[in-house]
Amino acid sequence: MIEVTAAISLGDDEPQVRAVRASGPGGQHVNKVSTAIELRFDVRGSPSLPEPVRARLYKLSGNRLTQEGVLVLVAQEHRSQELNRQAALARLVDLIREAAKPPPPPRKKTRPTYASKLRRLEGKAKRSGVKAARARPRGDD
Repeated sequence: MIEVTAAISLGDDEPQVRAVRASGPGGQHVNKVSTAIELRFDVRGSPSLPEPVRARLYKLSGNRLTQEGVLVLVAQEHRSQELNRQAALARLVDLIREAAKPPPPPRKKTRPTYASKLRRLEGKAKRSGVKAARARPRGDD
């Protein structure tokens, strides 16, 4: 079992891990060793996720989610297959933890107080006076 939160645990067989060849520079090593990890997690079919968490995970996943509802994460930042596997699992757990957080309450609209409006207008008038004093005096010739 993979412990995500106190309420959510994933079965060991839920995330499917596959080794693939890494892209990018690396010389001969990158061409002959499959060190990158592709992790697939079926968000739609997972029995471990409550429905609100599943919905938020859909939004958080963005373009990493396939049309079938499978989340695909690729980890290739390390040269070791095992470190990449751990990194991919850690990213999956972080993503699910983020989705498990309840959304913040909606913001309540407030209106400025009368006193704050007066302070703003007084400040504007004062600044206007400062700028007007800099101007060249108008000659009434």
